[in-house]
Amino acid sequence: MSTIFSQIVAGDIPARVVYEDETTLAFLDANPLAPGHTLVIPKEEYERLNDVPEDVAADLYATLHRLVPAVEDAVDADASTVAFNNGEAAGQEVPHVHGHIVPRFAGDGGGPIHAIAGEAPDLSDDELDEIAADIDGRI
Repeated sequence: MSTIFSQIVAGDIPARVVYEDETTLAFLDANPLAPGHTLVIPKEEYERLNDVPEDVAADLYATLHRLVPAVEDAVDADASTVAFNNGEAAGQEVPHVHGHIVPRFAGDGGGPIHAIAGEAPDLSDDELDEIAADIDGRI
């Protein structure tokens, strides 16, 4: 089943497209968190970041890299938050990888990325070492 983003790529659903190349598409979010809130997607449908092939991931990052300053300049933003919700438990609502460029303004009331997860866990040095080793062992 095709996601709403795949339907935008196909031209079946209109969008305010701001950038397109062979593998990526960027358009304004229909429910923006700030003026200029832009979504950047791979044209092919991948549900999670870990499903995206490395070459497409490189293209996706290159598009983000190109668009961040353009979006910030277009709305005279002081900064931006760039983020992916990777999976339903993380708040991903559309099962098609998409990066958010959310322009930020001094005093906008938004918090840092650390504010999204609630209370931070109290982890010991041993626990942190174990987690780091486990991650390293899986790469």
